[in-house]
Amino acid sequence: MNVVGMSEAMIASSEQFLNPERERRQKLELNKLQKRLRREVGQAIADFSMIEAGDKVMCCLSGGKDSYAMLDILLNLQKSAPVSFELIAVNLDQKQPGFPEEVLPEYLSSMGIEYHIIEKDTYSIVKEKVPEGKTTCGLCSRLRRGILYNFAEEHGVTKIALGHHRDDLLETLFLNMFYGGKLKSMPPVLHSDDGRNTVIRPLAYSREKDIARYAGLREFPIIPCNLCGSQENLQRQVIKDMFQSWDKQHPGRLETMFRAMCNVEPSHLADTDLYDFREGKRLGGKRQSAQTAEPEAAPDFGRLDVLNI
Repeated sequence: MNVVGMSEAMIASSEQFLNPERERRQKLELNKLQKRLRREVGQAIADFSMIEAGDKVMCCLSGGKDSYAMLDILLNLQKSAPVSFELIAVNLDQKQPGFPEEVLPEYLSSMGIEYHIIEKDTYSIVKEKVPEGKTTCGLCSRLRRGILYNFAEEHGVTKIALGHHRDDLLETLFLNMFYGGKLKSMPPVLHSDDGRNTVIRPLAYSREKDIARYAGLREFPIIPCNLCGSQENLQRQVIKDMFQSWDKQHPGRLETMFRAMCNVEPSHLADTDLYDFREGKRLGGKRQSAQTAEPEAAPDFGRLDVLNI
């Protein structure tokens, strides 16, 4: 055997040795991440009474890493939960060009979970209503959630689970402060005033980077959002980039910021609806209101009662 042949044999032998070790490390990391996410989701469910005995929970799947991870962890927790609850998966096919319609049905069938695919062409409505170059996410999400919430009511769903994580909650807080003049975020649990829907966010305590790594190790069949994915200059992306910079330069800052969201002192802010500064006592505050949106081009969608989230 010549030198080249010996080198190739040594490389092949080395790869055979390294692959099992790499697989072992990835398996350990996957188990560690799964335990962490299980603990965080379980804690969020307990802290905010998200799921109760007899609940029918609808997991809204977009095909992104967050909703895949949410469903995966909830299915895992369901097996050992102290209360019995039902899980169904629902995806809204918005008829985006090139959307791989077979991916989610194949994945959900392999999981053995009840699932529903709702087909509504909201893509055409968004492209018609929103001028070229403008942000499409607002209208897109309103239409999407309105349809999903109506489906939930029609199918006896008691809780609607969305895949928003801790970073989403923090980003929304800063977006409202910077651009909306309000100190509010997305709550872990939200009840509509009309009593039709209850939205829960089981990943409220979980970090996006943990979810992203978990999704990679679990090899979820990720479907990109072509409608909004091309809009890289969105205000949310600016906030996200700022957070990533902070996380690298000041480890622990995001954790501290999230703890602050869970530890509010109304008497040390300036909202007279939350605190009576004359009497020195807390008040009930503002009520969460509901909004309605009925797209002119889609009368067959029916009533779209959209929560203000």
